[in-house]
Amino acid sequence: MDGGAAGAASERDAGLCLSAQSGRGAACPPPTAGAGGSRRASRLQKKLRPFVRAVATAFPDATVALWAVDEHRIGLKPILHKVWCFDGQRPLAPVQQRYEWRYLVGFVHPSSGRTIFHLATSVSIPLFEAELAAFAQHVGASATKKIVLVLDRAGWHKTQRLRVPDHVFLHFPPPYSPELQPAEHLWPLTNTVLVNRHFASIDELEDVQAARCVALQARPNLVRSTTLFHWWPQRLKKRQGPRTK
Repeated sequence: MDGGAAGAASERDAGLCLSAQSGRGAACPPPTAGAGGSRRASRLQKKLRPFVRAVATAFPDATVALWAVDEHRIGLKPILHKVWCFDGQRPLAPVQQRYEWRYLVGFVHPSSGRTIFHLATSVSIPLFEAELAAFAQHVGASATKKIVLVLDRAGWHKTQRLRVPDHVFLHFPPPYSPELQPAEHLWPLTNTVLVNRHFASIDELEDVQAARCVALQARPNLVRSTTLFHWWPQRLKKRQGPRTK
């Protein structure tokens, strides 16, 4: 599902599709960091902005877009959250422990709130290659449009065996710093239809989650408000001439 398809009449119209490799395609305020989080954010900012500028400078005839991606495991094991209730009443949630899983892969462009989602049956190098290829095609990565993609250091992300599509450049934040990943803040939004709820089958869960992703794609301002950190680069400028000390 592509966030550019906001307001589509159906999941198919919004870009929802099925594939043998990646399963069913599918399309939180920013963190209040403590001292350690602030240092990590500063460290990432100092590395991310020069990296984006270097890509822009290396390809002067191309535009550069900055995206982020993350994976989120969902399944038939219930997600239980606290809820408000009246005095003297006890809220009830049906629970049946089962262990079937899906992985929601979310790509987000924080500056605009655009999102692209894929729903996969697992995580692996071949699956991630397929997801990257589909993403690059969706956003129009080309000789005149370069994509910088921020992602964590999961094994299937950093391996040398991963085939990255042309015109896509991967950038990795410091280890153990999920609070610096804008895509992490998609999951409280996607989980709202799953919490305190029982699903008869994994197919039912897929349908509900896919519908929620389509709905979020129609609300880019909401996504932007939760994923656009104050330090996230927005104005991408090319370096003019050599750096002076």
